[in-house]
Amino acid sequence: MKVAIGADHAGFDLKECVKAHLLELKHEVLDLGTRDASKSDYPDFAEAVGQAVRGGAAERGILVCGSGVGASVAANKIPGVRAGLCHDHYSAHQGVEHDDMNVLVMGGRVIGESVALELVDAFLNSRFTGEERHQRRLDKLRAMEDRYSRE
Repeated sequence: MKVAIGADHAGFDLKECVKAHLLELKHEVLDLGTRDASKSDYPDFAEAVGQAVRGGAAERGILVCGSGVGASVAANKIPGVRAGLCHDHYSAHQGVEHDDMNVLVMGGRVIGESVALELVDAFLNSRFTGEERHQRRLDKLRAMEDRYSRE
């Protein structure tokens, strides 16, 4: 799978760990920065990852900032992006299965490497079920996006 990944300075170390894991699993990784732990701004990387997913350059995205909150908020500003902040296994797979989450967001100052890798695996190995109730809700989300993008 082609995965876009990005982080600010607070998520840099965890991003590098996740990137190595993805490469080890033979995923294609589109690393959109940051390239080091110098101070940087999470919206820049959230936009880059979100655009990669929205535009089809990547099938899924992964973002890491300090808490994960800022990157999640920023990524969800991009139409077509369904970013979820996850710090537990259930949310990482259920977000895909029920909500068609296409960007996983994690807090680099909240979880450690082993939990992060578990979440990445759960996220990437899950598929949207397409069940009627989940599709109905996804359609409502898309309609909301459409309504507010026309204002």
